[in-house]
Amino acid sequence: MTQLGPGRPRLEPRRRHGPTPRAEILDAAAELFTTRGYASTSTRSIADAVGIRQASLYHHFAAKDDILDALLDETITGPLELARRLRADPAPPAVRLYALARFDVHQLCAGRWNLGALYLLPELRAQRFEGFRRRRDELRGHYEELAAAVAAGSAPPQAWVLPFRLVESVINMRSDDGVAPASAPRLIPDAVLYLLGRHDDPAEIRAAAEDLLARLES
Repeated sequence: MTQLGPGRPRLEPRRRHGPTPRAEILDAAAELFTTRGYASTSTRSIADAVGIRQASLYHHFAAKDDILDALLDETITGPLELARRLRADPAPPAVRLYALARFDVHQLCAGRWNLGALYLLPELRAQRFEGFRRRRDELRGHYEELAAAVAAGSAPPQAWVLPFRLVESVINMRSDDGVAPASAPRLIPDAVLYLLGRHDDPAEIRAAAEDLLARLES
């Protein structure tokens, strides 16, 4: 047995991804929630998947809901923080929207587990997850604000509500095929512009969006 962090010694050597016991718990829960289902997964089964006692898991999370909330937070924090920064950036709306969509699609594709699939859980309607729902609504609002500024005359009515849904379509791609196409972080933002009536070559906007993301990341 080995000791790592608070709680009792773990039952066996580390076997999960993550630099800390908390990260290992999240990795195990992400796998179980997305493969077996949230309702069918117990905190005991998560602890067993990590190789720790159930009591040790409770040193990091008081309940299964807290684990789910932490996983949901992983999916929304990055794009929401970026959207807030983009709102004040002087770049053209099309460039900012493309940058946001590209970043968001990439992070939904890049995770080891398809955490976006958790958005469909009926449990998320509970008061417990109001904070996540509010943050996701804020992110959707940023998308719609940018999309409305980008929409050209040939765009269908109320097209600005669609880019957010189009970005999240990558979740279904992963659910159906096991993995999203490697080209998704480019194809989906391209499609967002086309949907908004921008039918010209998106190469210039794409390049500017990539430069914008690089500048913000630095």
